[in-house]
Amino acid sequence: MRLRRNAKLDLLKSTPLFAQCSRRDLARIAQIAEEVSVEAGRVLIREGERGREFFVIVTGDVEVRRRGRRVGSLGAGSFFGELALLSRAPRSATVTASTPLEVLVITDRHFVALLDRAPEIWLKVARALAERLDADEARERTAARGSS
Repeated sequence: MRLRRNAKLDLLKSTPLFAQCSRRDLARIAQIAEEVSVEAGRVLIREGERGREFFVIVTGDVEVRRRGRRVGSLGAGSFFGELALLSRAPRSATVTASTPLEVLVITDRHFVALLDRAPEIWLKVARALAERLDADEARERTAARGSS
């Protein structure tokens, strides 16, 4: 697989983590995003283990399981593992390739090194994470009200 530069930038821009990044920022992130082929059946992340990578699906599908139960699936354009770039928290789910995949992979080591060289990206990513947490908390409050 070899993505065209613009296709890679567009795919990265579509992830909420990088939504506030400029085209220049995205180009820098794209330089550390490795294009990887994955065979069907391979476990990409395992629940409870420390994460070290963030994945963006270019083609194919994955299955997501929590505590052994299937909770969903993801396809092209989806992403998972983004918190591993900034946190040492254990993975919250197991993700397995349902079909052969093409993915972009960013490791925590490369991402932190990029943030050291380009701290302006850190601010944009932090804002995106804060917005996500705010949205998650709002959904939880709404769900709590609905179940009482």
